Amino acid sequence: MKKLLYKIIPLAYGKYFDLMALFSPKKTAEKVFYFFCTIRKGRVGEHQKEYLENAKKEQLSIAKHSIQTYQWAGEKETVLLVHGWESNTFRWRNLIEKLKEEKFNIIAFDAPGHGHSSGKHLYVPLYAEVLQQMVEKHRPKHIVGHSLGGMTILYNTYKNHNEDLEKIVTIGSPSEFYKLVNNFQNILKFNTRVLKAFENYIKERFDFYIKDFSTAAYVQTNTNKGLLFHDKLDKIAPYEDSENVHKNWKNSTFITTEGLGHSMHQEQVNNQILGFLKA
Repeated sequence: MKKLLYKIIPLAYGKYFDLMALFSPKKTAEKVFYFFCTIRKGRVGEHQKEYLENAKKEQLSIAKHSIQTYQWAGEKETVLLVHGWESNTFRWRNLIEKLKEEKFNIIAFDAPGHGHSSGKHLYVPLYAEVLQQMVEKHRPKHIVGHSLGGMTILYNTYKNHNEDLEKIVTIGSPSEFYKLVNNFQNILKFNTRVLKAFENYIKERFDFYIKDFSTAAYVQTNTNKGLLFHDKLDKIAPYEDSENVHKNWKNSTFITTEGLGHSMHQEQVNNQILGFLKA
């Protein structure tokens, strides 16, 4: 019964958007956008609180949000950690422990709508705005991002030159915005009128077309050293997205895995990240 409801409810929203678009395409597009960006999980769970309490915490006001930040202080260079969709800083716990052993200065934060940060929605331009403020405040030498976090890092690096930044790591990150939108449309089954209105809304609000948002294109001008991880069996973000990013990123190394999934918390991954940052 629950599985049936999970299928029926999105379809009902799709039909609602179809009907609404007949009368007000712009208003429909805005509703579709916020439905697309709504966070449904990723807050800090009871089992996660104790670990995060060990960090030095600070709340920052960025982009009309209260952003929860964390620091595990170290004497070496600063590493900034950027989590993915419906996650929070706790997801980095295994990597944090390895970075602490090597005395790195570790900075992390919860994205808008995630962890202990305020908000209900997340989208890459908003995430990038928060990320850039964190970069300007902490001037990291290295940034590590998982999934949407990695996508946001590459977008932000394209938009902003941060001279202190040397190395970037992405883990299971998507590249093409249009693929995310296509998946969304396939779930809700809304019609082309709604899709066109949505495309126009994105262009008007963010000044890019959905089809043009591509980190594989953005990295062509990226001069940082990069390390990309992606599992061939990843069911969340397409493996070929990281392949294409690597092809266009001159100073990148691509590590392929098989069977590690999308999250990639495994020790072998964290050891390779650590080796890359230390080199």
